[in-house]
Amino acid sequence: MSIMKMNWGARIAILYGGFVAIIVTLVVGSMHQSFDLVSPDYYSQEIKYQQVIDAGKNQAALSSPVSVHADQKNVVIQFPAEFLGKEVTGDIDFYSPVSTSMDRHVPIQVSNNAMVIARNTLHTTSYNVKISWRADGKAYYQQTDLTLR
Repeated sequence: MSIMKMNWGARIAILYGGFVAIIVTLVVGSMHQSFDLVSPDYYSQEIKYQQVIDAGKNQAALSSPVSVHADQKNVVIQFPAEFLGKEVTGDIDFYSPVSTSMDRHVPIQVSNNAMVIARNTLHTTSYNVKISWRADGKAYYQQTDLTLR
């Protein structure tokens, strides 16, 4: 048996061709990758971040944090006793790190110091729940994790 010998020029050409094929594969694959921003207006939110810090300090001064828990049918958000009978306004953002299509924005509508959200309006995933609310002219902010299974 005789083994065909390659000269060094052919070996370099094969090596170069393999390298180009790998690079082309990586470029094509990266073009199909989705890169969602956490927030499309991140710059304006960054400028207002001191307000978020102050609202977080206001929340830390409360007797207890906002409770977020889920059962089979609902997600229940329970506000501290200080807000019983007071007008609470604000927003709740359910941010999913998996995909922006799973994110949800819900305006706060408190009844008996709690808010109930139907679980079928949310996806089965992990959420970073951002609660931003106002009561008695004071801003509050809390961030917590919630996993729906």
